[in-house]
Amino acid sequence: MLYQMYETQRALMAPFSEFASATAKLYNHPLSPFSHMPMSQRVSASFDLMHRLAKDYEKPAFDIQTAQVGGVDVAVQEQIAITKPFCRLLRFKRFTDDPKALGIMKSQPNVLVVAPLSGHHSTLLRDTVKSLLQDHKVFITDWTDARMVPLDDGSFHLDDYVHYVQEFIRHIGPDVHVISVCQPTVPVLAAVSLMASAGEVTPRTMTMMGGPIDARRSPTAVNNLAMNKSYSWFENNVIYRVPPNFPGAGRRVYPGFLQHTGFVAMNPDRHLSSHYDYFRDLIRGDDDNAESHRQFYDEYNAVLDMPAEYYLDTIKTVFQDFALVNGTWFVSGQQVRPQDITQTALLTIEGELDDISGAGQTRAAHELCSGIPKGRQFHYDAMGAGHYGIFSGRRWRERVYPEVKAFIARYAAPPRAVAEAVAAPAGKSPAQPVARPVAEAAARPAVKQSAGQEARSTAKSSPKPTPDAKSRSTAKSNARTSAKPTSKPTARHAKASARPSK
Repeated sequence: MLYQMYETQRALMAPFSEFASATAKLYNHPLSPFSHMPMSQRVSASFDLMHRLAKDYEKPAFDIQTAQVGGVDVAVQEQIAITKPFCRLLRFKRFTDDPKALGIMKSQPNVLVVAPLSGHHSTLLRDTVKSLLQDHKVFITDWTDARMVPLDDGSFHLDDYVHYVQEFIRHIGPDVHVISVCQPTVPVLAAVSLMASAGEVTPRTMTMMGGPIDARRSPTAVNNLAMNKSYSWFENNVIYRVPPNFPGAGRRVYPGFLQHTGFVAMNPDRHLSSHYDYFRDLIRGDDDNAESHRQFYDEYNAVLDMPAEYYLDTIKTVFQDFALVNGTWFVSGQQVRPQDITQTALLTIEGELDDISGAGQTRAAHELCSGIPKGRQFHYDAMGAGHYGIFSGRRWRERVYPEVKAFIARYAAPPRAVAEAVAAPAGKSPAQPVARPVAEAAARPAVKQSAGQEARSTAKSSPKPTPDAKSRSTAKSNARTSAKPTSKPTARHAKASARPSK
């Protein structure tokens, strides 16, 4: 019933939103006589803000038209590689007539970016894809809004998510490098583990960024909600059926508008400040900051419905039973055994100020993947970065992406060549990542990097933090006291928390 009430309210607000937009333009257009009246800028700004607060936000486009390869701008075309009922595998195909750039592109590795299915669309990783396209052939999972999937297409469970990832990996080929951001770190690790247990060739590398591998470590407000409420509470309070005006009518889902309410509830004061700053920017005529606000909230306010079965499975498996770390997770009857992975190199990345996935949650993957040689396991702490900052914005581009790029380049060669490169002297080894091997990080205190790099925290994997990790935990706890949840930058204050941290 709640979903139907929301849709009714949205339909009633639509004409008022359009009226507000038209009025804002009437008082702002230079050819309109109303724009020369006293207080016209304030009137226009007020109606513009009303329009944005009341409008319905559709899924944005990736809108990636070009990428730079070897100093040459190449065309980018978005193609559909595989279509599944609940997901599409997209490929960003690059084209050029430049022989040098073409040669570079042919030799670059394949990367599969597994986007989160946790409220926002995969376009939230637009910045991630843009950066990767400079040096890689890029594929990404594009999850479908569950309300657009007819009931005839069946249900979608967490096990299905794992099988989708396996199918995508097999489609791209054994030389693929897999990057998982936030929520998919768990199903991706399960997918690769099952492939290793079955004797299949596993991806060259796994890069896991800000995910709840072990949600018991440094629990955040999001983790506490999932752990402290019962399974039945979630089933009875956040699951609703899709109204009849959508193709998926009757399907049980966790509605996007409820998820969006949770996102905003994490930092309501900062969202309020962000919108007030937007209002002031419009009055002052600061078009750059106003446009930055629009771009961020066009993405942030566009949400999708999640299948109820998948959402409830995730709550129980990841946040209540901790089945992955306890070794009790079975997918289609097969036990998930991360220790069976031996050939895939592993890089984990955490944000110092991440208030969604706490310190140590992603790094826990190293303990589970005990079959991977320690020399092929790396960890990197993005200092000053929040949850969104590890995959979007300035900190992603300037600090995190160079680490990911170097890590993939190091293991892009065939296994024998990689072994020779690892054994070679450090000065001759190509593309050495700055992120320290896990074994080395556990044995030595954190050190500052040269060339102005931030100090990298290398706390031990045990729950007890080292001094650097304590400072991270303190920063996280301070950030969490201001608000609550969730996938996952100025509209000024919003960029500091609600907006992807740069």
